[in-house]
This record gives sequence, structure tokens and C-alpha cells, in this order.
Amino acid sequence: MPRAMLDYTKTVLQKVSFDAKLFAKELKKAVSRLLPSEIEELKIWLQYFILDKPELQPTLLLLRA
Repeated sequence: MPRAMLDYTKTVLQKVSFDAKLFAKELKKAVSRLLPSEIEELKIWLQYFILDKPELQPTLLLLRA
């Protein structure tokens, strides 16, 4: 079940990546709901996902807090 939440989070983040504010909001929600190990996995995925999206680069800071 927890794996499903991580996959769902990735799907949501992909769909809202057109808007940096909405992306940040959904990322904050995800961090509050995921397990620490899932957050680490999400962090790795996010680093690759935003490589070509400079407007989303600041959202990485949300995962370091």
C-alpha cells in the first residue's frame, strides 16, 4: 500500500508540473504523508524529473528541510 502512495504522488507531481506554486503545494502535501524512506526515493526521482525544468528547481529545498 505505501508504494501506491509514492506512485500516486509522482503522477500528481507530473500533472501539476506546469505550475511551480501548485507543484510546491503538492510536494509539501506529499512530504507530510509519505514515509521517510519514500521521501528519500521521491527526492531521487525529483532530481531527475526537474533537470529540464528550471522553474521547479527551488522545490528541491522543500525536501531538504
